[in-house]
Amino acid sequence: EMRWQGRQGSSNVEDRRGRRGGGGVAIGGAGGLGLLAIVAIGWMFGVDLTPLLQQSPQGTDTGAPAELTEADRQAGEFVSVVLGDTEEVWTRVFREQLQADYRPTRLVLYTGGDQSACGYANAAVGPFYCPTDETIYLDTDFFGLMQQKLGAGGDFAFAYGIAHEAGHHVQKQLGVLDWQAQQAQRGDVSGADGPSVRVELMADCLAGIFAREEAKKGYLDKGDIGEAMNAAEQIGDDTLQRNAGRHPVPDSFTHGSSAQRQRWFGIGYDSGLIADCNTIDAARL
Repeated sequence: EMRWQGRQGSSNVEDRRGRRGGGGVAIGGAGGLGLLAIVAIGWMFGVDLTPLLQQSPQGTDTGAPAELTEADRQAGEFVSVVLGDTEEVWTRVFREQLQADYRPTRLVLYTGGDQSACGYANAAVGPFYCPTDETIYLDTDFFGLMQQKLGAGGDFAFAYGIAHEAGHHVQKQLGVLDWQAQQAQRGDVSGADGPSVRVELMADCLAGIFAREEAKKGYLDKGDIGEAMNAAEQIGDDTLQRNAGRHPVPDSFTHGSSAQRQRWFGIGYDSGLIADCNTIDAARL
């Protein structure tokens, strides 16, 4: 169990839950915890997987605002504490390793669907970071979806997802997302060692640095890193494609294989150095 109760949360969380939206899929955000990859697999193979994904624990209906349950409130508090921890970690790491100031990201909690500067968001795409408005969008129903549909439960598995998205915000400040956008303009996006995979694996490595810092502060139990490693396995492109009943197609990878995602999370966790997370120039992913 991650020790998060009773700690200070972030002031950069905007809670829009209780206003329910409707269908749609986010377009253009960085990341998505891998569910973007599931949806993309559906498109590539002509199989629509979104109905499966949209059966989240509380549904994604439109209509009257839903009352927040105690579980919703707990989830919101958890997200706020984890985001606050990312702010503390990256403020210190930026100062120590880069002699620079970290600018915190914002996080929007929503239910059902919400509009972002990168397009429409819903639970089917998982949490994602939109570089345009420097904001993470997260439907807390996604935690149930991770547990039930992906077999990636546990509080630190969820924290890893938030830390991965905060990692994209770190990349925004390092200029990595600008590099990715330039590659995309040239038509170079997916592929087993393409820009998208490199950027996602770097975000996993940065999440590993975050986990290392949390462990040093005594916030984690022995099993927490195992939860994150299991989540990294379940959301690897090859595992997602296999679970969708397909042979893995490396040319279509967007986030990296299970082994790669675990490897880079582990590199960040073992090293603690941003410089060691340089997947952009890495000869071996």
